[in-house]
Amino acid sequence: MPRAEAISAAPGGLRGDSPGLRLARRSLTLIAACVVLLPLADMAVITRDPWSELGRMLSGMAWPHWWSLPSPIGAIALTVAVALWGTLLGILLGFPLALVFSRSRLVRAGCAFVRAIHELFWALLFLQVFGLTAVTALAALAIPYAGIFAKVYAEILEQTPPAPRDALPPGVGRVSRFVYAELPLVWERLAAYTRYRFECAMRASVLLGFVGLPTLGFHLESAFREGRYHEAGALLWLFYLLIASLGVWGHRRLLPLLVVGSAFLLGPWPRIDGDLLWRFVSRDLWPAPLREGDWAGLLAWLGEIPELLPAIGNTLLLGLMGTVGALLVALALWPLASRHFGNRATRLGGRGLLIALRSTPELMLAFIFLLLLGPSMLPAWLALALHNGALIAFLAARHADALQPGMPGLNASGRYAYELLPRIYPGLLALLFYRAEVIIRETAILGMLGIATLGFHIDSSFAYLMFDQAFFLLLVTAALNLGVDALSRRFRPRDVVLDDPCSR
Repeated sequence: MPRAEAISAAPGGLRGDSPGLRLARRSLTLIAACVVLLPLADMAVITRDPWSELGRMLSGMAWPHWWSLPSPIGAIALTVAVALWGTLLGILLGFPLALVFSRSRLVRAGCAFVRAIHELFWALLFLQVFGLTAVTALAALAIPYAGIFAKVYAEILEQTPPAPRDALPPGVGRVSRFVYAELPLVWERLAAYTRYRFECAMRASVLLGFVGLPTLGFHLESAFREGRYHEAGALLWLFYLLIASLGVWGHRRLLPLLVVGSAFLLGPWPRIDGDLLWRFVSRDLWPAPLREGDWAGLLAWLGEIPELLPAIGNTLLLGLMGTVGALLVALALWPLASRHFGNRATRLGGRGLLIALRSTPELMLAFIFLLLLGPSMLPAWLALALHNGALIAFLAARHADALQPGMPGLNASGRYAYELLPRIYPGLLALLFYRAEVIIRETAILGMLGIATLGFHIDSSFAYLMFDQAFFLLLVTAALNLGVDALSRRFRPRDVVLDDPCSR
C-alpha cells in the first residue's frame, strides 16, 4: 500500500476496534456526560469553616484518645460476629442456588433482585418487625449476600475445565462428579472470593450501626456527630487494625472457634409475633388501593409520593458522578502503590492510603465529608470517588506489578503514559464497569445522610411509618440497580480477563 493511502487508512486517535479504544471511547463519553450534567448537581459548601473542622478531625486521627473509649471490645466483638454469621448464612443460602443459577431464569432474577437492595435498606425493612436484634442484622447481610454468592460462585463454577469431569467413567453421579472433579479445581477461587466478601461484611456490619444496631459504626457515628474526634480517631484506628489483621485472627484454623464463640454474642433474640409479621408482609407493605383493586386510587397514591422523579434523577446523576470520579481517582492513585514508581517508603505510604480508603465504607466517608462541607452532593461524590477509585487503583497497581516494562530508559511520566497505562487501561476500565452497579447501589443509601437521592425518601418513609411508600421506593431502587447493571454488562468487554475475585 502506498504511504499516502496507508496514512489515510490509519485510524484516528480514538478510531479502531481494539478493546482499549472501545473502552476509551466509552469512558470519554461518561466523562462528557458528567461534565454536561454537573451544573444540575447541588455542590454547595454550606459550613462556615471547613478547614478548621478538618484540622480537628486530623488532630483526632493523629492523637487518638484510647482511654476515653467506653467499651470498644464489645462493639468489635459484635461487629465480627454479625459479619461472620451473616457471611456464613449467605454462603449456606447462596451455594445451592449457584448450582442451578445458569439453568433457572427465576433463580437469576431472584438473586439479582435481592442483591440490588443495599444491606442498610434490608436492615430498615427488618427493623420494623424484629427491632434492634440479631435477626435484623443477620437477615440484612445474609439475604443480599445469598444473591451475590449465588452469582459469583456460579460464574466461577462455569469456568471449571471440563477434562477432569469428562475423564470419569460412565455412571458416576452428579454429586460425585461435582465433589471429585469440579470442586477441587475451583476451591481456591471460591475461598478467595469468600474471604473478600467477609471483608465486605465487616464494613457492612459497621454500617449497621447507622440504623441503631450497637456495632462499631454506632459508636463511630456518635463520636463524629458530637465532635469527639479524638475518640472517633481511636475507633477508626481500631477498625483499620481489625481489617489489616484479618489474615491473622480470621485464619481458617481459627474459624470454627470464631463461629462457635461469636454465636453467644448475637443476642438478644426477639419473640416473633406471627400475626404481626403476616400483617406487615401482606398488608403494611402494599398500598391500600392496590389491595382493593382501585386502579384510579393507585394512580392518585403514586402522585402523592414526594419528588419521585427528582430523587431518581439525583440518584442517577450522583451515580454517574461517582463513576467518573472513581475513574479519575484510580488513574491518579494507582502509581502510588506500584513497584514501577517511587521507592519503598512512598509505595508503603501509597498502599496504606489505598487500603485505608477502600476499607472505609462510602457512608462513613460521606458522613465525615458532610460534617466538613455540609449537606450537598459534594460529600457523597467525594466518598464514592475516593472509596471506589482506591479499590480500582489497588487492583490496577497489582496488575501493573505483574508487567515487565520493555523500554527501561523512560522517565516516570513516560513509563506511566506510554508503557504501563496502555497495557492496564482495558482492565482498569472493565473494573470500573464492574463497580458501576455497586456505585449506584451505594448512591441510594447516601440519601440517609440528607442528600436528596432515593435513600432520603426511603429513610423518611420508614421514619413516618409509611411502609407501603418505603417498599415501593425500594422496588424503584432495585429496578435502577438492575438497569445500571444490565447497561454496564452490555458495555463491559468480554475479551478483557479479570482474574481477581475482588473485582466482582
